[in-house]
Amino acid sequence: MKSQKGQTLVETALILPILLIILFGITDFARVFHVYLTLDHAGREAARLATVGTEDSLILVKINESVSSLDEQKLGISITPNGKENRVSGSEATIKLTYPVDFLTPIIGQLIGTFNLENTTVMRVE
Repeated sequence: MKSQKGQTLVETALILPILLIILFGITDFARVFHVYLTLDHAGREAARLATVGTEDSLILVKINESVSSLDEQKLGISITPNGKENRVSGSEATIKLTYPVDFLTPIIGQLIGTFNLENTTVMRVE
């Protein structure tokens, strides 16, 4: 039988890139899921405040408290209608949050680029 000294090294070299892509893919999925859940929670909290007649400045403070694990500089916030006086009982208050997510996986990150997550929460004004 021939010597098989380098066989393990070759097999490892062939499988390692695939395993690393899978590992980075799992990490990227977890990061995107975390951002999604954070935006969803912040949107619900902000929409609830908007429906009970809270000022926009206090809604923005609540959003920033809720997304403390994210970079607040990248967060896009839209409150519709603007101003407490414009939210009439029976109408709808809409909170739209957007956040860009960069992928860590080298190949996926180059193909997809930045992935923008959006969360829109609509609640009826009380």
